[in-house]
Amino acid sequence: MLLPTTVVGSFPKPDYLKDARFKFVKKEISLQELENLTIKASEDAIDYQLKAGIDIISDGEMDRGDMATFFAERMEGFKISGLVRSYGNRYYKKPIVVGEVGFIEPMTVKMLEFAQERSQKPVKGIFTGPYTMMDWSFDEYYSDRKEMAIAMAKALHKEAVVLEKAGAKYIQIDEPAISTRPEEMDIAIESLGIVTKGLKAKTITHICYGDFDAIYPKMLKLPIDQIDLEFANRNFELLNTIKQHKFTKEVGLGVIDVHNHRIETVEQVKKGIKAALKVFKPEQIFVDPDCGLKTRMRDEAYQKLKVMVEATREVRKELE
Repeated sequence: MLLPTTVVGSFPKPDYLKDARFKFVKKEISLQELENLTIKASEDAIDYQLKAGIDIISDGEMDRGDMATFFAERMEGFKISGLVRSYGNRYYKKPIVVGEVGFIEPMTVKMLEFAQERSQKPVKGIFTGPYTMMDWSFDEYYSDRKEMAIAMAKALHKEAVVLEKAGAKYIQIDEPAISTRPEEMDIAIESLGIVTKGLKAKTITHICYGDFDAIYPKMLKLPIDQIDLEFANRNFELLNTIKQHKFTKEVGLGVIDVHNHRIETVEQVKKGIKAALKVFKPEQIFVDPDCGLKTRMRDEAYQKLKVMVEATREVRKELE
């Protein structure tokens, strides 16, 4: 299939699940009650991806809060801080590394298998990468940032292996922090290589909202099959950067602005895809939103995906 459609991962959590998470923290409901509501929300997220016509789906990440803390809570060597401001009025509990980081048990496989069974479609295995886990955690144990990133990578490699054994044909390693420190690209490249070593699944890294002029073309050295990038939010200006040096990977082409309530039109999305086709070969492109859709309302997210799929199908027909 040319131009397969996919998603970056996260979807908006329904109010009943948000309420349940607060009640669980206050010990007003049991873990089983929370898990039941998480499954219900996951079913909804999977079903509306299917209804929209997405080719490669995610489980919706209904069981995850923050993308770093979720994993830190399930690995050895961490404790969790109090609330730390990330941006705007958003806060999260920042991980603190206090000992040797280690893998305990699969963290994302259960929901991957659930989504596979419910959808009968390819489902991305998705987890936060070693560089971002390092960058978004306080360090009270390792001697430097590289040592910490390598330790994270060795632990996360085990998560990638169990995802592949569970049937994941696509494994996405989210690395939004990579573009924030261009001087540390060698650390990101080395640590990501440890995670992906020996995998037969298609490997993807998602990087968003960064200074790509500072890391391109060196980011092409990342040992990964596909780099997923946001294009729509910056009116596809990133194509100008990419034109300067041949793009040697597959690209996850972000054609939907996830930070805007506006629903794109089919023609707007088609225009973006066609602009990208002047830079990339059709077989290089996977079409998706800029980032996760968790900040959108549920109906907004669905409408955006529906437009994205319709636009992609029309371009696909024109290429046949």
